[in-house]
Amino acid sequence: MGSIQLSQVTKDFGDVSVIPPLDLEIHEGEFVVFVGPSGCGKSTLLRLIAGLEDVTSGRIEIDGADATALPPAKRGLAMVFQSYALYPHMSVRKNIAFPLKMAKMDRAEIDKRVNNAASVLNLTDYIDRRPGQLSGGQRQRVAIGRAIVREPAAFLFDEPLSNLDAALRVGMRLEISELHKRLDTTMVYVTHDQVEAMTMADKIVVLDAGVIEQVGSPLELYRSPRNRFVAGFIGSPRMNFIEGAEAQKHGAHAIGIRPEHIEVSDSGGPWKGVVGVAEHLGSDTFFHIHDTGLADPMTVRASGEIDFHRGDKVSLTPRPDRIHKFDANGMRIE
Repeated sequence: MGSIQLSQVTKDFGDVSVIPPLDLEIHEGEFVVFVGPSGCGKSTLLRLIAGLEDVTSGRIEIDGADATALPPAKRGLAMVFQSYALYPHMSVRKNIAFPLKMAKMDRAEIDKRVNNAASVLNLTDYIDRRPGQLSGGQRQRVAIGRAIVREPAAFLFDEPLSNLDAALRVGMRLEISELHKRLDTTMVYVTHDQVEAMTMADKIVVLDAGVIEQVGSPLELYRSPRNRFVAGFIGSPRMNFIEGAEAQKHGAHAIGIRPEHIEVSDSGGPWKGVVGVAEHLGSDTFFHIHDTGLADPMTVRASGEIDFHRGDKVSLTPRPDRIHKFDANGMRIE
């Protein structure tokens, strides 16, 4: 169980439309990520699914049943927020058990579910500690455990990793992905970080101003973005865009080329430029190339073994099969 269907769903705040009519289907067991810039409507959309916001119009179905007017507690969903929202005076055990206690569940069943969740989340050794005695990653796992014990039809995550430092984010990203495989339950996850989206999702929903720009697997969006917005948002570093005469050579208003699809060398390439900042990361180096006459700066992703420095003159060779073409409206040209 865990399918979610949105049909012509809208959301207005007063006279402001934040979600124009929107259709979306989330299949049972999928890991779906809503991604987009701040203010694009991704958290609002998640809250509409959860029932924390009322839809202005349209219909939401959960497992085929109309849930549009149901209160959050009746939807069979569990939400994990950006803030852990743990009770500081309660142990890990009592925090995880709290929603079951409120539901007046049998004590033996509560203990069974709490112990199972603690085992799944590697919290067994910390079960009697309080939140103040845990790391940020452990506290987030407790919040997830509180959702797991409810055995929901789907989990809803609203930017759950944004309070963690970079190393913890990577670790928790892997833990949540592994958790999805183990539980085999639908997960809907909101983030503004497209790296999180690319590494975690079965299906990505790219939003801009409340509009779904594209839905697809991470590689589908990376290889075949349907418009310039998606092309620029998916991929890190972002795609280089070129307009003018060079784009017209390809029969387009603009062309795009990803940093990893440009070869940098001493000479021989069709494009020329001067190295500005060179970010040496070990396995990779990001070169920011100026004075190309095409895009300023142009970002190139190269092997960490390539050792150009600021001020060096270089040649750039784009891979012809990796050039993306866009029309004047920003739509992809096949």
